[in-house]
Amino acid sequence: DIRIFPVDEPKLKAFVSIIFDHCFIISDIKVIEGNSGLFLSMPSKKRRDGTFKDIAHPLNSETRKMMEDSVIAAYKDVIAKGAPVTSAESAESAEAAGIQQATTPEA
Repeated sequence: DIRIFPVDEPKLKAFVSIIFDHCFIISDIKVIEGNSGLFLSMPSKKRRDGTFKDIAHPLNSETRKMMEDSVIAAYKDVIAKGAPVTSAESAESAEAAGIQQATTPEA
């Protein structure tokens, strides 16, 4: 399942959680509007030196493309259906609490 939590921010468009086989979840994935379109930002942790390190990510470009294509298609579908768009804080809280705002069975 792909759970989309749309937000009303200039660059950040949604928080995403992906559930694999009903037993493993990756949360805090972000849909970002970049200069050349939408892309995914994987969950990361800030290091002591101020840089960020992904804590979960695809191991190859094929898997990254498959995830990105699936999530972006789900995001566009949710937006087209008129899902409520909230503040980043509200969406992040809903995602963390496991509140389902919009779901598509893709992953």
